[in-house]
Amino acid sequence: MAVYLDHAATTPLRPEAREAWLAATEAVGNPSSIHGAGQHARRLLEDARERLAEVLDCDPIEVILTSGGTESINLALKGLWWERGDDRDAVVLPDGEHHATLDTVEWLHAHEGAHLRGVALDGVGRIPAEAFAATLPGAALATALVANNEIGTVNDAPALSAAAADAGVPLHLDAVAAFGHVPVRYAAWRGGGASGSGLVALSVSAHKIGGPVGVGALVVSRHAGIAALQHGGGQQRGLRSGTQDVAGAAAFAVAAELAERERESESVRLAALRDRLTAGIVDLVPGAVPLGDPQHRLPGNAHFLFPGAWGETLLFLLDQRGISVSTGSACQAGVPEPSHVVLALGRTDAEARQVLRFTLGATSSEADVDAVLRELPAAVERARSASRS
Repeated sequence: MAVYLDHAATTPLRPEAREAWLAATEAVGNPSSIHGAGQHARRLLEDARERLAEVLDCDPIEVILTSGGTESINLALKGLWWERGDDRDAVVLPDGEHHATLDTVEWLHAHEGAHLRGVALDGVGRIPAEAFAATLPGAALATALVANNEIGTVNDAPALSAAAADAGVPLHLDAVAAFGHVPVRYAAWRGGGASGSGLVALSVSAHKIGGPVGVGALVVSRHAGIAALQHGGGQQRGLRSGTQDVAGAAAFAVAAELAERERESESVRLAALRDRLTAGIVDLVPGAVPLGDPQHRLPGNAHFLFPGAWGETLLFLLDQRGISVSTGSACQAGVPEPSHVVLALGRTDAEARQVLRFTLGATSSEADVDAVLRELPAAVERARSASRS
């Protein structure tokens, strides 16, 4: 049987989201057109935006629909950088961020002269709020993960947001891995920060919660100054011009509502499966080390270091047995490099190549856990033997 434990990379499309997408495709009309067909499409689009805003705890006008998490992150970071109003030239960038963030900030450094201010993670991969706050004064902008997409550690988003507000620095939060699994509350996290500082932008993506691939959103404060990446018809407050994807928005809204409705009960179910998987691996695989915060973590994430066994070898061996897992972020799949997140925990280069990420989701079951516990010990032994030869 096929066992899919890579839900953090992408999770199956919900039937309800598929139905919403198909229904919306029946509507003929550009939502920017003023005739009846166009206005019908516009109503579908704005209904989806309002529903997404309700789930995200923001105003509908603050929801900028995008093609996914990577575009949302690029729009937030480049847009905030280009719109900064003084000579501030530093970007606060914690270690262990997603490559969409790392590569965007590196681009700003190489092409726009941005100076990077790093924030070291603690031993379980958390961004220490005090260390984050200490790097903020005088920065042009800051960014941080709500939850680490590789090791599953959940950060204190309200504390990070409050620190940015106190320092008068605009903050972007990457909630792509967190959305649908832990509470994501834009307005509550933003609090009473001054206009243009504190939490001003938050990224999410549809395909992580059972929506379609190629759809995402960036929540942007109605009071924030942010420059556009692309120009044209002036749609979405001029921040993301172009004909909007009505069907994708409709499907995203349905997936978001269902994910939020099920979040608490599903978190309990997935955490129980994860804990059983974790305990089984520790018991059955000598030397296996769970990584990330043991308590404050995504409910479906189990991340392990297997000393002496290359992660890519393990992935291949498990895949041969019908079990899909990951060595890290899907955006880096196929690239034989050590996990930068594991390196940020203070581990060696070799250790950063000896990890696997198991991520559970809506289709995960006790039988999936049983299959991993049945096949993994032999796979680890084979991988260790191969590395010794």
